[in-house]
Amino acid sequence: MKKYNLLYTALTLLTVFFASCEDMLTEKPNSSYDKDGFFSTEAKADMAIMGIYNSISDYRHYGYYEMAAHASDDTYYLARTGSDNQICDMVHYTTSSTNEWVKWLWALKYQGIDRANMTISGIQGMDGYGENKNLYALEGEARFLRAFLAFDLVKYWGDVPFKTDYSSGYDDAFGGRVNRELIYDQIIEDLNFAKSNLEWATAASSPERATQGAARALLMRVWLQRAGYSLQQNGQMTRPDDATRKRYFEAVLNEWEEIQKNGYHDFYDGGYEALFKSYSEGVLNSKESIFEIAFFHQQGSRNGGAWGIYNGPQVAEPTGISPTEANNYMGRANGFFITVPEWKAFFEESDARRDVSICTYRYTWANNQHTKQERSAGSWYPGKWRREWMTPETRNKNMNYGDVNLCVLRYADVVLMAAEAYNETGSTPEAWRLLNNVRQRAGATAYTDANYEELMAARKKTHALPFISDGDAQGKFRTALYWERGFELSFEGQRKFDLIRWGVLADALKLFGEKSSVNRKDNKPYPAYQNFVTGKHELLPIPLAEIQSNPKLEGKNNNGY
Repeated sequence: MKKYNLLYTALTLLTVFFASCEDMLTEKPNSSYDKDGFFSTEAKADMAIMGIYNSISDYRHYGYYEMAAHASDDTYYLARTGSDNQICDMVHYTTSSTNEWVKWLWALKYQGIDRANMTISGIQGMDGYGENKNLYALEGEARFLRAFLAFDLVKYWGDVPFKTDYSSGYDDAFGGRVNRELIYDQIIEDLNFAKSNLEWATAASSPERATQGAARALLMRVWLQRAGYSLQQNGQMTRPDDATRKRYFEAVLNEWEEIQKNGYHDFYDGGYEALFKSYSEGVLNSKESIFEIAFFHQQGSRNGGAWGIYNGPQVAEPTGISPTEANNYMGRANGFFITVPEWKAFFEESDARRDVSICTYRYTWANNQHTKQERSAGSWYPGKWRREWMTPETRNKNMNYGDVNLCVLRYADVVLMAAEAYNETGSTPEAWRLLNNVRQRAGATAYTDANYEELMAARKKTHALPFISDGDAQGKFRTALYWERGFELSFEGQRKFDLIRWGVLADALKLFGEKSSVNRKDNKPYPAYQNFVTGKHELLPIPLAEIQSNPKLEGKNNNGY
């Protein structure tokens, strides 16, 4: 079961060590302490690392707000279609520079980076640093977390202010934009350090802490994203030249080969549905879950996660029961996010991922009991995290927040990343072998030359992909990968960035938006395809208050904002 004390046993001391991030100025110093005096023991260095994790697990960060930043061709937000300057605008691509949720995502990513900068500097200044492997490992963990957050900055905002020294005073808090290629270089340097100084995971280790496998898996993701398209400041989508891309794909495969040599990470033993049930149940398993963001709700504070509550099937709140009976029932789940229903038909009947990813029912409440109620297409929910799968000890601690972790680096994703890199470097048969391994775990039919068209027939009938040619072997694999990453990784935060790096986000939104049954009425609940502007919405706006406060940004926001 989940080791809930991982991030929270030192919380009281951390509140002294770190001031909470309540100021809009994201690069303004957010800690108040004697850094040199604090880093006196390994235990205190570890505590500082917990402070970085704490920024990531904030409910305004990966606990909840991050959900809205990922919407693409697999999900839409139904309950409100008007502007709210928060979740609706982000999901429907009408975000402005005053959006409250964008503000907090920006703020907490910078807070975490600043804490990482401080921690790395503090560890490097400790007595005996040069001969202490434990300190190198702690530094490696801090560097992994800095790289994780810096990568978010590049994916979300492109060229942004970035530095690796701690903001110890107001004068050094502000900076101008740094070219994303330089940020990528630092991300890769940090992850190379991390992989060289962190241990591999074992059955006894927790995926809530960074490991060598996590560093290598994140490197694979970074290299793939860097090899793809990204939006530049002039509004143009560009990607590296072919020779550079080949080098990046080869770097992906170098990390994959090392993960394979180690041999520990693999598919979850219990199967696909059991894997996702285990997340809601709070079970820690480091075999397929390479890195998870940990959440734990403490009564009286909003520091849990909303996974399975705001993005799971709706559960009506139990009423008319006494507090002592509460744990006998599921509590409430708001079910804000709704899936694009056409995806369900594209899974094979035998594919276990279909009924895990897409939940077709909700729970109503009457006569002191919950009743399962099937819903029509257009009212289905993401189903990978659910109230009903949570344990009685956790599911009713709070109506809005809970303890379900988010796995952000999963072995199946790593397999598909390696498959993509093999295809792009000319080893397409190996790419198919790996992709079929993922399908076979789910109970789906393996692709062959003989059955490719048959397996694609239903999709091509209504949702052919004019933006991906399948006229040759590599193209067939790219087409299959478009669907496969959607089937395997739906709602896990990767889809939007896959589509961006492939250069097809606008096309995919248009394809699904125009054809979706939910948009056959005048008030279209899935309007993202109408609102999306190529050359603008591939990135988020920098918060307006940051533009106004930081003179080195010269009053310029991202293109189109």
